[in-house]
Amino acid sequence: MSLFNSMWRELEYGFRMGNMVRKLMLVNIVIFVLVQILHLGTNIYAGGMEGGYLAFWDILHYFCMPSDWKELLSHLWTPFTSIFLHEGVWHLVGNMIWLSLFGTIVGDLIGDRRVLPIYLIGGLAGGLTYFLSANLSTTIGTHALGASAAVMAFGGAAIILNPDYRVGLLLLGEVKIKYIVLFMVLIDLVSVTGNQNAGGHAAHLGGFLSGILFVYALRDRKDWSEPINHFLDKLGQLLDAISHRLSRRKSPKMKITYSKKNNSGKTAPTREEMNHQEKIDAILDKIKQKGFDQLSQEDKDFLYNASKK
Repeated sequence: MSLFNSMWRELEYGFRMGNMVRKLMLVNIVIFVLVQILHLGTNIYAGGMEGGYLAFWDILHYFCMPSDWKELLSHLWTPFTSIFLHEGVWHLVGNMIWLSLFGTIVGDLIGDRRVLPIYLIGGLAGGLTYFLSANLSTTIGTHALGASAAVMAFGGAAIILNPDYRVGLLLLGEVKIKYIVLFMVLIDLVSVTGNQNAGGHAAHLGGFLSGILFVYALRDRKDWSEPINHFLDKLGQLLDAISHRLSRRKSPKMKITYSKKNNSGKTAPTREEMNHQEKIDAILDKIKQKGFDQLSQEDKDFLYNASKK
């Protein structure tokens, strides 16, 4: 149990201290693990792989983007939940690699606060494109999932912001970002007709286009991220207020201690407070010199507990 708690603290600390690209990657990975646990549970419950597979998808479709408008109206959350879902390992790994690459470039160029809005806009644009494509090609009854459209939104934004940005690729060396993105778009254009996953490729193109439009709107002084961030900030404040109220109900009565005053009349810190702060300063110095990964588990736990006070 202590190992699980330690892993959870590491994950929570990484989530709080990381940039938005890292947070999105962590969310996608955690959800993927939960999906795999669900898959395993349905196999056990159904008493076999075949029955478990069908039961698994019956549940997962509850969170996937549907192509049937009646199902969409009764599952209005699916355009959001579907863009964090991955069923296969390589599906997840591929999307996380490109999210890390494109998302980091975009975040560095136009700011970390615009990363999550672009992810959501790209995912929703991909879901809409998929829905229209599926209905126009009469493939109603299918479902979409994955962060691919959201990732392609970062690709679209990156190719407009800095098309000549160079990245190192295994076996290929340094390649300009525009060639990587345009190659991916070409694959989607070729695959959008006559392919079994035509709706998915259409979703990629929708996400790509939304990223381009986001940057052009930004250059025209129209920041599409502002209303999204304003809503998320208000939501965060509401959740913090609820959490604060719940913690006040559960917490015991506060114990008040008094410290001595110095000659100037100001309250001097107690020896306990000084030792606590000295230890925090020492740990921060270690992080600066050697990096967070070099800290002992005791130091990580101390820093984690101190941050919650």
